[in-house]
Amino acid sequence: MGDGALSVWEKSSTVRVVPSARPRKLAKVPFVELADGRLQGVVSSGSDIGRVYVSSVAASTYAFSCSTNNNRPCGGARGSFCNHIRALVGEAVLQYGAERVARYLRVETGESVDAPALTSAMTAARPGAGDASAAAQVFSRFLRQLAYLELAPTTAPLPEMHWFPTTGAVAA
Repeated sequence: MGDGALSVWEKSSTVRVVPSARPRKLAKVPFVELADGRLQGVVSSGSDIGRVYVSSVAASTYAFSCSTNNNRPCGGARGSFCNHIRALVGEAVLQYGAERVARYLRVETGESVDAPALTSAMTAARPGAGDASAAAQVFSRFLRQLAYLELAPTTAPLPEMHWFPTTGAVAA
């Protein structure tokens, strides 16, 4: 396979980062992602600086879960979305844009597409409690992201990413 058969993405050792739809503050929701068929992330506690919540909403069913980093259930997520999930939806709209979040979660909002409209449409479906087993994976990805933020800026390769091909490498 010649170099001309590879796309620009395949020749690169970096992945294109989608810029935020709007700037957001990371203090309340430091980590948000659309992954594994869910909107999921980490939300800071409003009352305890040492506590965070891992919250998620499943696409299509809107089944939700919210628990602390110690796997204790959120007291506010009893039968409906808690404030942590509402904050997660709001920050996801800032990060990815309302249309993308609505498309990913398969939410029909009518003409208005914003965080309150998404939340209202999902809660109107009366979703049930979801599977909280993914909380450990989400929290682990969040901790890995924090570890990368602590690294000093460098152009040297990161050892744990050694399997990415270097720029210009050709697949055999």
